[in-house]
Amino acid sequence: MSNSTSLIASDIEAYLKVHENKDLLRILTCGSVDDGKSTLIGRLLFDSKMIFEDQMAAIEKDSKRFNTTDESFDLSLLVDGLQSEREQGITIDVAYRYFATEQRKFIIADTPGHEQYTRNMATGASTADLAIILIDARHGVQVQTRRHSFICSQLGIKHVIIAINKMDVVNYDQGVYQAIKKDYREFAESLEFDDIRFVPISALKGDNVVNESDNMPWYPGSTMMKLLNTVSVNRDKSSTFRMQVQYVNRPNLDFRGFCGTVASGDIRVGDTIRTLPSGKESKVQSIVTFDGQLEKAYEGMAVTITLEDEIDISRGDMLVRPHQLPYSSNSFDADVVWMAEEALQVDREYVIKVGSKSVYGYVEKVNNRVDVNTLEVSNSSYLALNEMGSCRFALNEEIQFDSYKVNRSTGAFIIIDRLSNVTVGAGMIRNALDDKDITHKKEHSEFEIELNALVRKHFPHWGAKVIS
Repeated sequence: MSNSTSLIASDIEAYLKVHENKDLLRILTCGSVDDGKSTLIGRLLFDSKMIFEDQMAAIEKDSKRFNTTDESFDLSLLVDGLQSEREQGITIDVAYRYFATEQRKFIIADTPGHEQYTRNMATGASTADLAIILIDARHGVQVQTRRHSFICSQLGIKHVIIAINKMDVVNYDQGVYQAIKKDYREFAESLEFDDIRFVPISALKGDNVVNESDNMPWYPGSTMMKLLNTVSVNRDKSSTFRMQVQYVNRPNLDFRGFCGTVASGDIRVGDTIRTLPSGKESKVQSIVTFDGQLEKAYEGMAVTITLEDEIDISRGDMLVRPHQLPYSSNSFDADVVWMAEEALQVDREYVIKVGSKSVYGYVEKVNNRVDVNTLEVSNSSYLALNEMGSCRFALNEEIQFDSYKVNRSTGAFIIIDRLSNVTVGAGMIRNALDDKDITHKKEHSEFEIELNALVRKHFPHWGAKVIS
């Protein structure tokens, strides 16, 4: 290893050591096309001194090739990494960037504004604690603004910062800012946000992003960076212990551990746990990590738990406290974001994957479809690409879960096509259903399920089901 490489490695190690114990905030930026989402992230990193010299050199080089403005460099190129993104000047894929301040660490996701990439935007929002929704000061609240705000609300984001960008283009007019602020508040009354902040900015010029703006003395609030450093999201985390087993580790006859990431809450050595679906109970004997044994594990930690008793536990089983039980059901209602070109079909078998547990199931009916542009709810029998709606699911076996509003980790799932193995949808569970709520429930053999899927693919004109 060369001296320069060693120096870079040591710098990274020192940087991580300084910031490793800080609180982590996951953010996404969203809004209409060309509102300046990528430029805002670039400005945050640039003014926070988080861009290295080699990155700056690459940005300046690419700016001369792709940029059509008079600026010496285009900060949006820092996150728009795909060749097609740079050529078209738009964001297509979700780009993640990491940075840290003296107060906390951040993972920020830059999501697309185009309607055809709604599924990409929903992916970025699924893990975010806070959303920065950009609004172009020239255009105000647009269709994409409403769509992304609705998706953020549905995906459980409670904290939003409304960044009214390009204030330099409207001559830093306070009246423009106040009018947009009023319009958005009226629209957001129907959404489930707990905390909405507004800040007028110019991502291109740097006004109120990291540094206070001299051009808007009428704005008494905080800069974007100050809001990010001070917003509190800890109260949104569930205190209920949940951990799904991802792997059973048995390297020898003397050790049998259950590996997984703590989805929520915490667990200590000596605590009583119950394993689901078996219902068997035991006490935690040890909590093992790569760095050694711990007395306590908490949300986000990847650990291996050993128990005092020999219990049959497999991948996909859930470890909980006996007095904090989740739902156990084979049917539920859920909000779904559909991500495939081929529409969601009622009664078609899919793989439903909740955490590390995969089961077969189907959509019994589409309760309703929501127009994400107007928020209008209508009846429908299917969901097309990028559409959202409420669906009723029936599974071939019981699974353990929580309501998405209570616990985002154990209330979310993905839908996988059985033939292509492609993820075609994502869901947020509302609640479990009793047997009396199910219109019909059918059991299929593996052969019948495969036959139905093959016939639907190659002979769609025959109907939804061949064997019923």
